[in-house]
Amino acid sequence: MANPQPSSQPEKSPIPRPSISPGGPKFPPPIFQQDQALSPAIRSPNVAASSPSNGVKTGSPITHLSTPPGPPVFTSPVRPAAVPFRASPATPQPLAFSSGSSSIPLSSPPHFPNGAVDFQHQVSDAREDSVPVVESPYVLFSAHKVLKQKKQANVPSLGFGALVSPGREISPGPQIIQRDPHRCQNCGAYANVYCNILIGSGQWQCVICGIMNGSEGEYIAPSKEDLRNFPELASPSVDYVQTGNKRPGFVPVSDSRSSAPIVLVIDECLDEPHLQHLQSSLHAFVDSLPPTTRIGIILYGRTVSVYDFSEESVASADVLPGEKSPTQESLKALIYGTGIYLSPMHASLPVAHAIFSSLRPYKLNIREASRDRCLGTAVEVALAIIQGPSAEISRGVIKRSGGNSRIIVCAGGPNTYGPGSVPHSFSHPNYPHMEKSALKWMENLGREAHRHSTVVDILCAGTCPVRVPVLQPLAKASGGVLVLHDDFGEAFGVNLQRASTRAAGSHGLLEIRCSDDILITQVVGPGEEAHVDTHETFKNDTSLYIQMLSVEETQSFSLSMETKGDIKSDFVFFQFTIQFSNVYQADISRVITVRLPTVSSVSAYLENVQDEVVAVLIAKRTLLRAQNYSDAMEMRATIDERIKDIAVKYGTQVPKTKLYRFPNEISSLPELLFHLRRGPLLGSIVGHEDERSVLRNLFLNASFDLSLRMVAPRCLMHREGGTFEELPAYDLAMQSDAAVVLDHGTDVFIWLGAELAADEGRSAAVLAACRTLAEELTESRFPAPRILAFKEGSSQARYFVSRLIPAHRDPPYEQEARFPQLRSLTTEQRTKLKSSFIQFDDPSFCEWMRSLKTMPPEPS
Repeated sequence: MANPQPSSQPEKSPIPRPSISPGGPKFPPPIFQQDQALSPAIRSPNVAASSPSNGVKTGSPITHLSTPPGPPVFTSPVRPAAVPFRASPATPQPLAFSSGSSSIPLSSPPHFPNGAVDFQHQVSDAREDSVPVVESPYVLFSAHKVLKQKKQANVPSLGFGALVSPGREISPGPQIIQRDPHRCQNCGAYANVYCNILIGSGQWQCVICGIMNGSEGEYIAPSKEDLRNFPELASPSVDYVQTGNKRPGFVPVSDSRSSAPIVLVIDECLDEPHLQHLQSSLHAFVDSLPPTTRIGIILYGRTVSVYDFSEESVASADVLPGEKSPTQESLKALIYGTGIYLSPMHASLPVAHAIFSSLRPYKLNIREASRDRCLGTAVEVALAIIQGPSAEISRGVIKRSGGNSRIIVCAGGPNTYGPGSVPHSFSHPNYPHMEKSALKWMENLGREAHRHSTVVDILCAGTCPVRVPVLQPLAKASGGVLVLHDDFGEAFGVNLQRASTRAAGSHGLLEIRCSDDILITQVVGPGEEAHVDTHETFKNDTSLYIQMLSVEETQSFSLSMETKGDIKSDFVFFQFTIQFSNVYQADISRVITVRLPTVSSVSAYLENVQDEVVAVLIAKRTLLRAQNYSDAMEMRATIDERIKDIAVKYGTQVPKTKLYRFPNEISSLPELLFHLRRGPLLGSIVGHEDERSVLRNLFLNASFDLSLRMVAPRCLMHREGGTFEELPAYDLAMQSDAAVVLDHGTDVFIWLGAELAADEGRSAAVLAACRTLAEELTESRFPAPRILAFKEGSSQARYFVSRLIPAHRDPPYEQEARFPQLRSLTTEQRTKLKSSFIQFDDPSFCEWMRSLKTMPPEPS
C-alpha cells in the first residue's frame, strides 16, 4: 500500500523521514516511501461491488453475525432532485467563516439578490452542541479528541490514526439519497451535517477548506430545523445512489447478486485421504449454492481439464497442455466449441456431483512436493472461460456483472509446472531467479484477473508446503486471499462456502479528506494509491485516493496521521468517501464525515484514547515491517521500546525510583501489546514461516474485529446452566473442573479440565455448549477459523497454553487484582490450580512491565 503525500503541489519532493536520535526510542518511525507499483491514472473513478458485513462491536456478548442484506429500500427524495451540480455557486460568495465561529460579526448586514435576511440570523451552524458526537461504524479513531500542541500530539510511540472499514454493512444502514450530491467547488468535499449554512441563500461552508458554495437554492429554508429534512445535513453517514436507469426507485435485483460465476480450480495430485476429504467438501459446497449461481470446474496436474456440463450422464472434460500458457487458438476452439463450461446450479447439480465422484487419487510413486502442478495455466484457462466468447469484442472494455466473478483454487501443493512455477527442489541451481520470475508472473496474472473483475482465492490444505511466497501475489493482486488449512475437512469446506458467498467488487475508490491541520503519513490495507485527475472540476483537491482491490466487510484500511502544526481551531474534520457498485448494480457514493474536538490537556486526551483501536493500529504498523522471522524478533523489541516511551512521555515517575508508572487512562493497552508480542503474529508459536506469512497478510488487511482477536484472544469460561463468563486470557483460567473457550481470530480452542473430562456425561454436554458458542462467535468470519478441542494435559493443549499470559508466576495479591475470579475458589481449589502449572521461563505480564522499568497500570 502506498504511503501517501497529500499535497496540492504533487511535484514537491516527498516528506523527509523523521530523524530519530541515537538515544531516542527505537520503535519504527512512519514509513514514507512510495509503493513500487502504483495504479495508472484514473480520470473517472471506477466503482466496485459492496459486501455484507458482520457488524460486530467489541465487548459485546455472544455475537450473532448477520446474513447478507436484501436489496436497498430507496426513500423518495424529500425535495425535487437538484439540477446537476455546478462548479460555480449560483450566488456571490461572502467572506469565509472564521474557524469554529457560529456566525460572522459584521458591522452592517449584507444583502443578497434573493432578499435574504441579515447574515447572523440566516446561518445554520451545524457545529453546535445539538449535533450528537457519534462514532461512525465505518471509521474507528484511536482517540475521540485531538491534541492541539504538535509536540504532544505527534508522539510516535502512541500515535494517532484511524481504521476505515469501507465495505462494512450495518443495520439500519446509511440513509439513501437519490440525487446528485452538493460538493465543494474548491476541494471536492461533500456537504454534510457539520456545515455552516446560510438558510436565506442556501449557501454552505465547506468544513475541509472553509470555502462558501452554492446549493442551487436547494438549502434555502425557513429555519435551520427544516434543513434536517436533508439526510446529508442530518446524519454523518449517507449513501448517494444511482441505479443506472431512468426509473426512480427501481432496483435491478433479478439474479444479479448471484449471476457472477464461480470457477473451481482443483488440484488432482492428491493422495487418497486428502481426496476423500476434498470430495466431501466439494459435494457439500455445490449443495449450498443458490440455483442461479453459474459454476465451472477445472482440474490441474500436468494438464488442465475443463469439465463439460453438456454431458449429463458422464464426467467429460476437454484437456489442454499445462507446460505453457494456452494459445488463443486453443482457447477459441474451447470457447466456441459445443461444450458448456459455465452452467447454473439448477441445471448442473447432478453433473457436478458426478464430476466430483469421478476424481481419483494420484497414482505415481512421486512425493507430494515433486508432483507436476500447472496451477498458473489452470487459472489462465479459468479466466478465459469466465470472459467467454465476448472477450475479443470487449478487449480493453471491462464487462460489468453484478459483483465479482470468483476463481477458487483448491491446492494441495506448490505450482511446479508451466508458467509461474518454481522447481521441485530448493537446491535447484537457478531457484532464486526462477522464483523471482514466478513472483512477477503471478502478480501480473492477479492484476489481469482484477482488471476483469475476477477475484482469485487460494485455499490450501494438507502437509505439503505450497510455497506461499509464490502463490500470495496472485491472490493479493486480484483482491483475494490465501488461506492454509490442516486438511480438506470441515474448516476447508466452510471456507469454500464463505469464499463463494462473500460479495465483493473491483474498482472501488476510497477518497480521504482532512482538515489542513492533519497529515496522513501512512496507509496499510488492500489497495494502492490512485492518481485521479479532478483539477478540472475541483481547483484544489488535495485528497488522497486509494484504488481498492475489492470492497468487503472483512477488510479495513489503517491510517496513520500527524498534525502539521499547533491546532488553533476547536474541531478537526475528516471525510471519507467510498465509491463502489454494489451487488444490485447500483452505483453508490458512501460519504462519512467525522468531527473530532481538539483539547490542550494531555489527561483529557488520554481519557479519550481507545486502547483497542490503538493496539490494532500499532500492530498493523509493526507487522508491515515484520516480513520474516528475524524482522519479527526486531519488532518485538520495538514493542518494548514503545511501552517505555509511552510511560516516560505520558506517565508519572514513581518517587525515589527510576520507575515510571504507565498511565491508568490507557491501562489495557500494554496487555494488548504483550499479547501481540508473544502471540502468533510476532512470537514463536507458529512453526512454519509460510503460516506466519499467511497470517501477516491476512492481518494487514483484516477488519477491526478480526484484527483485535488476532492480536489478543478472548477467553470465555463455561458456567453451570450453560452460560459463559468472560475472563482475562491468563493461564489462571485453566481450572481442572472447568471448560474454557479461547477465540484467537484464526483459531478457536476448547480446553476441558481433567476433572471435568473424567465425568463423561457432563463433559459431553459442556463440550457441545462450547462448540455451539465457538460456531456462533465465528459464524460469518472469513476465513473461518479452525476449531480445536482437547483435554488438559494432552499434547494439543500446548496450542492453548502458549496463548495465555503465564500469570501463575505472580504473587497472589497481584493475581487476584488482575484475575478477580480467583477469589471465588476455595483454598483447596487454589492449591490444586497452583500445583498444576509447569514452570517455564516466559515472564508474566507484570514481570515484563517491570523489566522495562515501568510499573504496570492498575487493572481497569
